[in-house]
Order: sequence, then C-alpha cells, then structure tokens
Amino acid sequence: MSRITSPSYVSAVMKRRGFSTKKRFGQNFLIDQNIVDRIIQCANLQAGEWALEIGPGLGALTVHLGELADHAVAIEIDTVLVDILRDTLDSDGITIWSGDALEEDWEEILRSCGWQGQPLKLVANLPYYLTTPLIMKALESELPFASLVVMVQKEVALRMQASPGSKDFGVLSLAVQYYSECRLVMNVPRTVFIPAPAVDSAVVELLPRAPEVDAPREELFAVIRAGFGQRRKTVRNALKPLADDWGITPEQLDQAFLQAEIDSAQRAEKLSLEDFSRLTKELLKGV
Repeated sequence: MSRITSPSYVSAVMKRRGFSTKKRFGQNFLIDQNIVDRIIQCANLQAGEWALEIGPGLGALTVHLGELADHAVAIEIDTVLVDILRDTLDSDGITIWSGDALEEDWEEILRSCGWQGQPLKLVANLPYYLTTPLIMKALESELPFASLVVMVQKEVALRMQASPGSKDFGVLSLAVQYYSECRLVMNVPRTVFIPAPAVDSAVVELLPRAPEVDAPREELFAVIRAGFGQRRKTVRNALKPLADDWGITPEQLDQAFLQAEIDSAQRAEKLSLEDFSRLTKELLKGV
C-alpha cells in the first residue's frame, strides 16, 4: 500500500474528510516510501513479535507493521485520524487505539489487545513535541522491547548520540546510554513530509540493555540532572544545592570528587556516565 505515502493520496484523504493537520499534535505525514521501507527493514519484525506505534498519522508505517508483526497496536490521540485509520486499515492484525500515548498505560493497552508477553518492538515517527518524554517512557518501562526504531528531530538524534565534551551532550545523552545502545539509521530531510516541518529529522535505533553502571538509578539521575541544571557552572558548584538537600557538607562534597578521581572545576558536560556513577556512589557515603 505504497499509495499511503503518495502526496495525492494524503491530499485526497484530507480533502474528503475535511481534515487539517494540527500543530499541537505535531502532525507531519511521511510521503516517501523509500524511507518507510528503510524503517521497516531496520525494525526487522519477525514471526511471533508484536509492534507498538505512537502517532501513526495516516498509516504509512502501520500497514506494514500489521503485515509483518503478529499484531500491531497504534496509539493515536487525534480522534479524527482514529476514524480515518479504522476505515482505511481494516485488518485483524492492526488495532488503532484512541488515546494519549504519554498518559496511557502501554502494557494495559497491549494486554487488552491480546498481548501475552511476546517480544515487542516500538516503531514510530514520533510526535516531535513529545519525542523525549515518549522515548524515556519506553526506556523506563518494564515492557520487553527488543528495539526502538523511531524518527525524531535531527537535533534530538544528535543529543541522543552525543559523547562527553560535545555541545550536544546532556541528560538525554546519558539517559539513552544508561538504558540502551543507540545508532543513527539515516537522516531525513523536511521535504518528505506534508506539511513540511521546520526542522530536519533522523531515524535512530535503540537496543535496550541492562545498565553498565551500578550507582542507584534514582540518585544517579538526581546527580546528573543537578550537574546539567546550571551548565555554565563548575560541576561542584552545580551540585552544591543537591549536596545541601542530601545533608552533605562542602568538605564531604570535595572528598567525594577526590575519591571518584574527578576534577570538580570542570563542567558536567565533560563527565561520562561512568564518572557520574562513581561520583554518585561517593556522594551517597556522606548521606
């Protein structure tokens, strides 16, 4: 059904249904079948696997997910699009779920559709205004995602892949690294969407895995967020308010940096995930 990605099909459906894209939902419909094919190829859906999609649009990805996976569940917030999808993608292998993907319980949705713990893959052109929270929801969930193949803003893809010391390195970089391995699949120009977004995009693949550092997760990310909360400050000064909240004295804070073998005069963007883990464990000794 490559016609779903043809500009004439998209325009005809929108005209017939009296549908206009809504900026608040970040609606940009993909009109390049080659890019759809690359995404599907990267997802590499196998027999016995389920697919979860967020923001299916007019179904350019959905139709293929339904053909290749045992079952595809697509969550769509726009009720008008839900009606269109249910009319045009009439398949027992596809469920169009009406709801807010950020607020809904994904496991409950999947189980209500018959999912019983089968291998699961997230494949989606994510709504740009919710990219980061949706990725974090997926990574932090206890769902058995084998992979996440998602289209995001190019700048977000750069942040996800960034290394310590680069301008793009930050909390998202560390969170993605904590939960998964990340690779860039391809860059996507803004010209292959209707309407064209204001930014270029990229497709990334995330392969969830067990964390490779052993600091307690909640405390680790409290330290990471505090470190990047005031990027222009030295990491010691940025962490001072958190240390105060934890009852850690300035002397103990300095000692934690010393024991973790980290220069407290540098900025947080210079620290690796391993550095933050060592520092967190040393800080907790003073709590």
